[in-house]
Amino acid sequence: MKNILPLALFCASLTIYAQHGLEKDIAAVESKVIEWRRDIHEHPELSNREFQTAEKIAAHLKSLGIEVQTGVAHTGVVGLLKGKKPGKVVALRADIDALPVIERNDLPFKSNVKSEYLGQEVGVMHACGHDTHIAILMGVAEVLSKNTDKIRGTIKFIFQPAEEGAPPGEEGGAELMVKEGVLDNPKVDAIYGLHIGSYLPVGQIAYKPGGALAAAQRFVVTIKGKQTHGSAPWAGIDPIYVASKIVDGYQSIISREMELTKEAAVITVGKISGGVRNNIIPESAELVGTIRTLDYDMQKQLNQRMIEMAQDIAKAYRAEATVEIAKGVPITYNDVDLTEKSLPSLQQMAGAENVHLIKAVTGAEDFSFYQEKIPGFFFILGGKDPNAGPGEYYPHHTPDFKIDDSGLLLGVKSMTEIALDYLDRSK
Repeated sequence: MKNILPLALFCASLTIYAQHGLEKDIAAVESKVIEWRRDIHEHPELSNREFQTAEKIAAHLKSLGIEVQTGVAHTGVVGLLKGKKPGKVVALRADIDALPVIERNDLPFKSNVKSEYLGQEVGVMHACGHDTHIAILMGVAEVLSKNTDKIRGTIKFIFQPAEEGAPPGEEGGAELMVKEGVLDNPKVDAIYGLHIGSYLPVGQIAYKPGGALAAAQRFVVTIKGKQTHGSAPWAGIDPIYVASKIVDGYQSIISREMELTKEAAVITVGKISGGVRNNIIPESAELVGTIRTLDYDMQKQLNQRMIEMAQDIAKAYRAEATVEIAKGVPITYNDVDLTEKSLPSLQQMAGAENVHLIKAVTGAEDFSFYQEKIPGFFFILGGKDPNAGPGEYYPHHTPDFKIDDSGLLLGVKSMTEIALDYLDRSK
């Protein structure tokens, strides 16, 4: 039985897949998808600055006869493909921005791009796999544009900028796309998205119904002390020392006050700044970090306790503290009914044994802004070398982040099938 069952599932997959008759078109687009991905990887652009990337996407969609809208949420591109049969509207989304990271990989298509970020010269790298998301969705668009007779309704392709966050002082990302009406004209009934995973082997897919990825908030704690000579700390109030106490106190909120058996929660201080030289205790210091929560009641409790603790700790050391917590990104919540009904599509494409239910992830995704308005399903696509060992991968947002191109075809298959199946059962 152990040998027969996977074969039976595989055969069933081929039988159902053949009903749409897209095998040849999907296979034919693989080399193009890989070529697009490598070109985009070599020429990355930061959030709200994805000008060349947007031009490449728009030109491709127009060449397919797809109706195209550009300049959405600054640099976003939206394509509309109407099927030859009436039906609902389903959206497929890919994010298109890169990160301020210097690439260390030795690849023929390695990024050597430099740009400016927060006033500093930085390297630019697709260190989160958005290049693969773009290429996959461009491939899906090509396949579906050749098969409009198979489409019962309309497919909207959303190429979204600034998923990593708009530059300070600017709007951007999914929130701005929703604000500018990307889910209207025509009104979208459901939306799908995927994210490549460097930790998940090629050929596998991971998903979770309900809260799948965390809400993310940015916080800033400003501590005001009293400047003095470093040799005489008693003559001043040391904000750096107070900052260290607040960092320590914040971790006690997580370990001693959050009900972690309910959902995970994280407070990370990613930046500490204060002072100009070794022998001066400065007047002020600043902590900047991120909060991750998977439950809104826990988020409310966590936010309140962070404010109270910072202020109380500062007061205990004769300093003052102010805490600013941004609204941030909501929980990526996979509609339970949509997820359940979409699973057969993924199982058909990957094989049921390769589609895994996982626990929630404390990473965040602004795909959640679409899900606040309409049912959505977001899943993880394997991008790790299938021959690599369990711990042999580099995390997202790092200089060594790497994706195996052999995983892209399953992305095209999955997004194509999941869209067509949704429209078929919604007729």
